[in-house]
Formats: sequence, structure tokens, C-alpha cells
Amino acid sequence: MGAVPDPKRAQELCGDLAGMAEALAQFAQREFPQAEPAQPRVAVLVPCFNEEAAVATVIADFRKILPSAEIYVYDNNSSDRTVAVARDAGAQVRSERRQGKGHVVRRMFADIDADIYVLVDGDATYDAASAPRMIEMLLSDHLDMVVGFRVDQAEAAYRPGHRTGNRMLTGFLSSVFGQAFKDTLSGYRVFSRRFVKSFPVLSDGFEIETELSVHALELALPVAEIETPYYARPEGSFSKLNTWRDGFRIFGTILKLYRSEKPLRFFTAIGFFLTLVSIGLAIPVIVTYLEQGIVPRLPTAVLSMGLMILAVLSVSSGLVLDTVTRGRREIKLLAYLSQPAMKKG
Repeated sequence: MGAVPDPKRAQELCGDLAGMAEALAQFAQREFPQAEPAQPRVAVLVPCFNEEAAVATVIADFRKILPSAEIYVYDNNSSDRTVAVARDAGAQVRSERRQGKGHVVRRMFADIDADIYVLVDGDATYDAASAPRMIEMLLSDHLDMVVGFRVDQAEAAYRPGHRTGNRMLTGFLSSVFGQAFKDTLSGYRVFSRRFVKSFPVLSDGFEIETELSVHALELALPVAEIETPYYARPEGSFSKLNTWRDGFRIFGTILKLYRSEKPLRFFTAIGFFLTLVSIGLAIPVIVTYLEQGIVPRLPTAVLSMGLMILAVLSVSSGLVLDTVTRGRREIKLLAYLSQPAMKKG
């Protein structure tokens, strides 16, 4: 018969093993300490065009609030001392020769390598103190874009025409692509690396903010807004925006994006309009034929038939382009997913 194990001896053996395991764990912790998680690299991107009077303030404010961040100023053919002032203030200064904010943003997103990107205008109207809250929201909520919703602190900060235009464009954008933003045209945004390195910048000018918003809405990316103070420009700094010119350009950009991202709706609406016109022209011709047995207005009948053919072709084009757009959207999403997700340090 086999020997009966001693329960007391087994208990002592278990205690010895537990002590050895604890000693090994303490030794490993002492000899091989775990490195602290690396802090995310933050890049502050400042596009500038003739911002001599304000750019130094922007750099100083963000240097104070985000001391570990790299600050990049991209000059866009300024005719004043913007470059010299920015360089003296301690920023890394680069240039983009093609005129337009869209060109500058495209260059910045392509050149700069970081984990978190803070995009802010160089006119000293945005609140640098809001940047840590925006970054914290980006990290804690695992977002890809946080937009600074402007709350004006002075009557001169936000001109009535710009405010009205922003509301109209934001409302139109929401009705087309879904409600997500209250301030579509805000120039103060924080992005994840995933967003920046998968975003195909196509705009040239100030319509870049609209394109950023539409891209996030179309791919259903996690985004948020946070209220930030919005101040008047400092003395000597002047706005480069033209309410009507840039408003029409932004509205045109929305229509182009609607055509490219929602082609079935776009071309079906055109087809529906052409169908109504065709039917309206055809009714008198048909009534005359039924009453008299003749078609006296042959050109009208031909025009009506031509419009109906165009309507069918428009809807057919929408169906084809909708399939193409779906493929493009999948490619964009794959490019987005190919970038590693940001982890909170």
C-alpha cells in the first residue's frame, strides 16, 4: 500500500513555495524595474499668413500651457515679419508656397510626426488654456477629433456675418451628413495620429474645416466638441476671411462633398427634378393628342422625351457612383484602421 501524505508537511511545502514566489517577484521588480509609460508626443500646428502682431502671443501661450509640445509655425507667403517673429519666439518655422490654408494643412499633416496634433490659427483668438482639456478628452474618451466650440468673449471677436454664415453652413451640413457639430468652421481642433495620417486633404483654402468635419462624419469617427473662449484679434492683426467669398466657397465645397459622398441622393434629386419638368411638358402634348389625335408641338414632345431620358441616366449614374463611393469609403476606413489606436499614457 502507498504511503499516506502528511497534510502538515504538504502545508509547509506550499508555504515555502509561496515565499519563494514572492521573493522572486521582489527581486525581478528591484532588478528589472518597469519603465514608465511614454507620454504622447504633442505637436502644435500654427498656419500663418501675415500674423506678425499675434503669432508670438500664440507661441508663448501654448509654450506655457504645453511645455513639452513641439510648436510648428507654417508660413504661407507672408509679406510681414511673421517668420522672424515666430522664429524669435522659439517655434520651428517652415513654409508652404502654395497659397491657401488647405495647402498648409496638407503639408503639416504630411510632414509632422506626433501622437497628438493641436491645430490652431495664428491670430491669438483661441484660448491656449483649453488645449489640455481637449487633449484629455481625446485620450480619455478614445476620440479622433475634438473641436473647440467658440464662445465669443467680445462683440468684435465674432462678426455677425460670420456667425450667421457659420450657423447656416453648420445646419446644412447637419441635415446632409448628420448632427455632430455646432461649430463646423472652428479653426481650433485636436486630432489623433490615426485621423491625421489617414485624412486625404483635398481643399485649398478656408474650406478645409468643412472637409475635416465631413470626413469625420462620413466615416462615423469618434469626435466631440468642447466650449472654448474666443477672443478678438489683437491690435494690428486683421482677418483674412471674406464673409461672402469664403462663404460661397465653403458652400460649394459642401455641395461637391455631397455629390462625391452621397451620389445616389444627389443624382436622384436631379433625376426627380428632370422627371417633373418632363411630365409638365408632356401633359399638354398628351391631352392634345387624346383630343385631336395629332401632335402639333413636336419639339415640345422631343424635349420632354429627352428630359426623361436624362432623368433615367441621372438616377443610373447615381446607382453606379454610389457603389464606387462605398468602395472609396472602405479604402478610407482601411487606411484609418491601419494606424494604431492612441493609448492613454
